[in-house]
Amino acid sequence: MQILAALVLAVIAGQLSGTDAGLFGVTFYSIYDFFGRLFLNALQMLIVPLVAASIITGMSSIGKSGRLGGVGAKTLIFYIVTTLLAVLVGLALVNAVQPGLSNGRPVGEQLSLDASSAQVAHNIKSGSASDVVDVFIRMVPPNILDAATSNNAILAVIFFSILFGFFMTRVSGKPGETLRNFWQGVFEVMMKMTHWVMLFSPIGVFALVAKVVAETGFAAALPLVIFALTVVAALLVQSLLVLPGLLYFIGRVNPWKMYRALSPPLWIAFSTASSNAALPSNMECTEKNVGVSERITNFVLPLGATVNQNGSALYECVAALFLAQAYGVELTFATQFTVVVLALVTSMGVAGVPAASLVAITLIMSVIGVPLEAIGVLFVFDRILDMMRTAVNVFGDSAGAVVVARLEGETDFKVSTVPG
Repeated sequence: MQILAALVLAVIAGQLSGTDAGLFGVTFYSIYDFFGRLFLNALQMLIVPLVAASIITGMSSIGKSGRLGGVGAKTLIFYIVTTLLAVLVGLALVNAVQPGLSNGRPVGEQLSLDASSAQVAHNIKSGSASDVVDVFIRMVPPNILDAATSNNAILAVIFFSILFGFFMTRVSGKPGETLRNFWQGVFEVMMKMTHWVMLFSPIGVFALVAKVVAETGFAAALPLVIFALTVVAALLVQSLLVLPGLLYFIGRVNPWKMYRALSPPLWIAFSTASSNAALPSNMECTEKNVGVSERITNFVLPLGATVNQNGSALYECVAALFLAQAYGVELTFATQFTVVVLALVTSMGVAGVPAASLVAITLIMSVIGVPLEAIGVLFVFDRILDMMRTAVNVFGDSAGAVVVARLEGETDFKVSTVPG
């Protein structure tokens, strides 16, 4: 409600103030810009330690006690495959619809995006791989400390964190326990910092949106509506075709009855935009209403709330490419491949709280060279899209539980079972 109120007030304030009005020689526009930049800098500040700590602790929790075998392996494969499919759905739709273009022309001017197309094209060219092979080369850093000081080298940080978290589980005794406790502590601190920064999101939203409206008036409305509809269409494809298809052909259950059985956690996810808030209800309904065993539910769903973010990964991909289109930049296959990889991996480290995807989007924008100031235009529809993508995330978790249970030999589901 605070963010929605901030949006309304930002539209009114930006429309009334324009770029020239002010007090005591200071324009309101410069005030919007100041607080907007502070908020964006705070988001950037979180990227490297949050992503590193979340991946290391995640790998540690998955890798210990042999969980990478059996149920754990099936769960991870399902989550990775469905998240990749979600990103590819978003990639296909954003390239087909091209919401960043209007009548073949970039909408950057309508959205008051200041940087020139030539400058952004130069940043993207210099900030992304020249070919796909080079993307993988950049994943292995010659110096991890250098990579950790730059948000543009986040792929290297992610790769190192995966290796570190995995091999940390191979260290036994007190040294291993100390390492796990240390990184768990770092992760919890970063989560608290993320929550703290997000407390200021209404102010950040107000400043960023008011700045855009002050420059453009309501000219930005149509491109942003088309962008929002593109995201909604992609989420519908993922939730009504991709996930139901996996439930029907692999889980062998009726996906439409799954929706009815899971309505309580889906409504909680939609209303709170938090997969963590929906987790207790999701575990209860998946076990009692769907019929998945407690053994599967207690492992698959908590892990899914952390690493399975279908809707978030889809949104990150569409948002980053929409902004690049708005600047009039033609993205190469290698750059789009980089976006796909980043959306896939960073979504697994996104906190299950409202607006947390913004951290991952700023990361992707930094890597491909899109100016971070452009993220302000996303706030107009971010809250409603956040609610929708969180519901997709939660349904994907339960779908994973059903598929893994079926692969583990469970057949006694309470939702209709498909013969065969």
